Amino acid sequence: MTTDKHTLVIGGTGKTGRRIVTRLRALGHHVRPASRTTPTPFDWENPATWDTALHGAHAIYLTPHPYNLNPAPQITNLLSRTTARVVLLSARDVPDDFGAEKAVKATTDDWTILRPTWFNQNFSEDYFKDSITAGNLTLPAGHGLQPFIDADDIADVAVTALTTDGHTGRTYDLSGPELLTFADAVTHISTATARPITYTPVPAADYLTTLTAAGINHDYATLITGLLHRIAEGGDAYLSDGVQHVLGRPARTFADYVATTWPQKTP
Repeated sequence: MTTDKHTLVIGGTGKTGRRIVTRLRALGHHVRPASRTTPTPFDWENPATWDTALHGAHAIYLTPHPYNLNPAPQITNLLSRTTARVVLLSARDVPDDFGAEKAVKATTDDWTILRPTWFNQNFSEDYFKDSITAGNLTLPAGHGLQPFIDADDIADVAVTALTTDGHTGRTYDLSGPELLTFADAVTHISTATARPITYTPVPAADYLTTLTAAGINHDYATLITGLLHRIAEGGDAYLSDGVQHVLGRPARTFADYVATTWPQKTP
């Protein structure tokens, strides 16, 4: 691959983005990770940064702005400037008229959409990390079942879609291979680290109040609370076969993730 052609990884320092960058480089591909903190600056709120990142890109891993609940205008503007292949990180069970997906489909014919469930790495890299460290995870997910997926599996699927043919126009639902409650997940981590960690289910209204009191945007807090409450109601209690379909192997288990992420200690 010549150096004037590259794969643009938007969100190249994020959970999936940095894993994709590592894999593409290991395969010998020229990669341009782009974010507000990389040498190639990319800021969704500043379109003046987009053209430099897009120049020479033949494929794009696209992660929308995480706090923008209406990303379609930004995505349409961005993709109108390129003819590159696009792999979009979406989410499981979004509505058919979800703006990010509609914008991608409307502006390019060479698209693949990834719809993962909640990441294993939410417990160790952000979002739930501080609560796990403090010893108690409090969520409105009740005892609903969730097939947590490993970010490494998402990265493997994304790299395959970015670098090989046969994935254009496909939407892949991605999940782990087993259904767990948040209590199950916390128990895995607690056992591995020999630390007492508990899970406390709370009403959705209480959780929303906690998030907004912490200064989180009300609309975003409402979205997150709703997604977690959906788990409590059983809305995520099913498996998807996207990882197996694309990679020809099972998705990693939560126990695999714990064994490679958390320090193993004997009680």
